[in-house]
Amino acid sequence: MNSRNSGPRSIDHPVDRAEGTSSIANSSTKNGSVDTRASVAERVFVDTNVVIYACDRGAGDRRVRAREVLAPLLRERRAVISTQVLQEFFAAITRKLHVPAEQARRYVEKWRRIDVVVVRPEIVLGAIDLHRLHTVSFWDALVIKSAAVAGCGRVLSEDLNHRQVIDGVTIENPFR
Repeated sequence: MNSRNSGPRSIDHPVDRAEGTSSIANSSTKNGSVDTRASVAERVFVDTNVVIYACDRGAGDRRVRAREVLAPLLRERRAVISTQVLQEFFAAITRKLHVPAEQARRYVEKWRRIDVVVVRPEIVLGAIDLHRLHTVSFWDALVIKSAAVAGCGRVLSEDLNHRQVIDGVTIENPFR
């Protein structure tokens, strides 16, 4: 997600294509990678890095993989994010990708079309407990606690330990 120039990076939004799209419906698994064919009812929490890669036209293979994983989740309305993800997404694309704030705001509005967990004080307190009990940062614990509260069985993230289970949620790195 690093940028070499100071001009805005070209981005687009996978939510635009998710409804009525014919893109990959089921992602195949390779060496323990994410299987999006799991239970139709399973909700999957998507961390900020996956959301950013899916939008960033300069992210190469990571963009392709993020979109492969997200397409069926978006189409089947199983993707979940949180207000934390929306905040981090806005901050990252404006700061690192140099996307103008007005355009970044429109992208955040589009991400609101999927289920968004509002991070309430109870979730923050639960995240503090997870942080204390497990070797994860507070911010990662907040992602995990938000996923658990939303009833998600999995979190897609490159920032956590692949296949680790915390608070009943399995971490999966879609880029492995």
